[in-house]
Amino acid sequence: MTLPLGPIDIAVLGAYLAAAIGIGLKVGGKTKSLESYLLGDRDLAWWAILGSIVATETSAATVLSVPGEAYGATGMKFLQLALGYIVGRAIIVRLLLPLYFRGQLLTAYEVLQQRFGGATRQAASFVFLVTRNLGDGLRLFLAAIVLHRLAEVPMAWSVLIMGVISTAYTFWGGMRSIVWNDCVQFVVYMVGAIAAVFVIAGHISGGWSELFRFAAEHDKFRVLDFNPAFNQDYTLWAGVIGGAVLTIGTHGTDHSMVQRYLSARSQSAAGWAVFLSGIVVFLQFTLFLFIGIELACYYAQNPGPVLKKDEVFADFIVHVFPQNTGLIGLMLAAILSSTLSSSLSASAAALVNDFYLPCRKSLPTSEHLYFVTRGLTIAFGVVQVAIGIGAQFLNDSVVKNALTIAGFSAGLLLGVFALGVLTRRAGQTSALVGGAAGLVVLLAVKFVLPGQGVAIAFPWLALIGASTTFGVGCFVSLFVPQQTPPGATS
Repeated sequence: MTLPLGPIDIAVLGAYLAAAIGIGLKVGGKTKSLESYLLGDRDLAWWAILGSIVATETSAATVLSVPGEAYGATGMKFLQLALGYIVGRAIIVRLLLPLYFRGQLLTAYEVLQQRFGGATRQAASFVFLVTRNLGDGLRLFLAAIVLHRLAEVPMAWSVLIMGVISTAYTFWGGMRSIVWNDCVQFVVYMVGAIAAVFVIAGHISGGWSELFRFAAEHDKFRVLDFNPAFNQDYTLWAGVIGGAVLTIGTHGTDHSMVQRYLSARSQSAAGWAVFLSGIVVFLQFTLFLFIGIELACYYAQNPGPVLKKDEVFADFIVHVFPQNTGLIGLMLAAILSSTLSSSLSASAAALVNDFYLPCRKSLPTSEHLYFVTRGLTIAFGVVQVAIGIGAQFLNDSVVKNALTIAGFSAGLLLGVFALGVLTRRAGQTSALVGGAAGLVVLLAVKFVLPGQGVAIAFPWLALIGASTTFGVGCFVSLFVPQQTPPGATS
């Protein structure tokens, strides 16, 4: 295969990667304390946090797979899930943000110590650390596949290049660097997506009129599906209910998100960033899905080898995009940029505040903690790169199953938070037993029931995990009286 990247494309891609590190170096001069490093001195603009939230949840898999959904049978019905995201964010603003802004917290899981005790806090933080780094390491691998195929860079080097860049700008600039790089990433992949809309349309015989005729004929613009079946991924019920619970878990209890809220100037500013991010994601998904409809029309006119729906957009970029005009470089930067938003700072903060400090007999100096946190940022970068490199030796099903397990944390953590917020009787034993039961049920639903002919659509998994954790925790609380451990408040 002829290398699709010309000198101009390489220059565009190189300029973006250099800018990512440059931003880290520039803002690094303003980062002199632990709070500044982890939370940007709690002085970041709401619109910057909004951009960071959206960019953080947009992976390379999103940029490539969402168009694939519209290319296939789903069409615009994927947007039902985005409706649930908006509902979930509204609930986060109302119920969870007040908890995080009551005191000068550094991690989301300090809330759990205040309610249950140190063991629950550390259990939740451990789940976050394992699942977030496993998931991000695998997402790093999936994005590296794109660099490997488009630029013919060896897979291990593809993972290493992307991992080093994200680790470097996080190490130098901390949360300020992450947020500002996220904003640049958001602009890059949106510009790339808009450019793709016009490039694809220009290759459709008959232009826009034929595109809309094709979409109407194949029912691609249909959004709402009222099918009540639990094995269908994209229905109104799975989207709004399942999607809302999922986003409450991913955006309300995952510290990589909560860290961004705590960086805002006020609870109100954080609330605007969280809620409006749901609307921006809805519009973003609409754009990606429209690209998928365009691709379906183009390939209907120009049939070729049978492709998996997730491969269609990448195939078009490689074989149809005009070469050496900068467009391929822009699209590659857009795809790679959607992965460079890092969880490294959040992982370092969780390990230091939830594990390292509680083990210390005396409070270390701020300078010492700053040094340790930056060192852990590099350590987690190495962990994610190692996972990404190791993933190339696994088959596709193992990678997808590992990503699914990483996604279990949203429901489990949400169930534990719900026990703390919605009940007074449940104590630490109830929370821990409930979380363990939720994990067992999720594993059974995902890996045992399908073998028995029972399939549950993925939007329901977070609801199942959260409701099981909450229900079992409440049941246990009937028999185990609450005991308030040291450091907890009833």
